Amino acid sequence: MKNKLLTEREIREALQKMAENILKRHPDEKNLVLVGIITGGAFLAMRLSKILTSLSGCAPSIGTLDITLYRDDWTRIGPAPVVRKTDISFGVDDRTIVLVDDVIFTGRTVRAAMDALMDYGRPKRIELAVLVDRGEACRELPIMANYAGMIYSAKAFETVNVYLEEAGFSDCVTVEGRQD
Repeated sequence: MKNKLLTEREIREALQKMAENILKRHPDEKNLVLVGIITGGAFLAMRLSKILTSLSGCAPSIGTLDITLYRDDWTRIGPAPVVRKTDISFGVDDRTIVLVDDVIFTGRTVRAAMDALMDYGRPKRIELAVLVDRGEACRELPIMANYAGMIYSAKAFETVNVYLEEAGFSDCVTVEGRQD
């Protein structure tokens, strides 16, 4: 069974609130950059960048990060994992990096992203922005979001899916496997 957690309007409102909270924490931050984890995080980072630009008049640098070969389960994905292009065209040294992803679950994707990011330099600070935080019950690593569009305490058997226009879908977030 598939249940809708967020509608298109609610996603837009969640991203707006996340951007406002980023600006509250970093009102004069000239070294703030957004790095989206491919794929869902990359699309959300672009959206956040547009909102931040409209709110502050200053466009943050934006990049995308492929973490495929940094995952601790990449050998289980299949014999030939698909590696996409990382695009970080700016230095990360002494910058405040906001990693952006669609969902945080176990924390392993974020750990892999931080490992990948460190290959590009030494950021001043790394923060995490996610559209959906699945709560701490299923977290396997001590990682938490600084900015979350929503917190949904999903059970381990539930799957949270983020569908975005940029990927050819209508914007929404659903949960499957939910037993009401």
